[in-house]
Amino acid sequence: MLLHPPLAHFAIALPVVTAVFGLLYLFTKKEGLSKITARLLVFTAIAMIAAWYTGSKAGPEIYDYLSDAGKHELIEHKNLGLYLAIAFGALAVLQFLGCQLKKFSLQAVAIVLLFAATAFVFVQGKHGGEIVYNYGQPFKAHVIMDTLNEAVSTADDTEECDEKVEAYEDAVDEAASMSEEIQAIYGEPEEEEAEE
Repeated sequence: MLLHPPLAHFAIALPVVTAVFGLLYLFTKKEGLSKITARLLVFTAIAMIAAWYTGSKAGPEIYDYLSDAGKHELIEHKNLGLYLAIAFGALAVLQFLGCQLKKFSLQAVAIVLLFAATAFVFVQGKHGGEIVYNYGQPFKAHVIMDTLNEAVSTADDTEECDEKVEAYEDAVDEAASMSEEIQAIYGEPEEEEAEE
């Protein structure tokens, strides 16, 4: 799981860098820029495939902690990731062939399609951010509240003080355990620096 966030950032940045070099090549038609674009597109495809693979391994770890809407978003995120991995792989082959065969038209098609694929990369990044920030962390609070509400209900059903205390202690232990599990998945939150 921990490999997915940094690889996802590479998978977002590399298409943009590659598109810039591709655009420069379209305007200048310099062979050096053609080679740089082709090689960058290969690295971009590898990064996209790695991001999809690590994400497909990380998804099941967080699936149960998401709301229904979050689960739906996660499945869409995984599917789009697969489509992007395939698309960038195909673009890399197309661009590399165009470079080797010195066919400007083939490379131009690959670069134009690269711009379109890069737009979908930003959509994919937006979905990934929503999974973490809109569905992941708020759902953690929701599960903790459910645990505490269940403890209140259990405590209300008993007259014994010891049983009431035990219900609350069990709820706190369960919430702490669940919080640790989620923290292991999402990582440690950044602590705000104390203001001087």
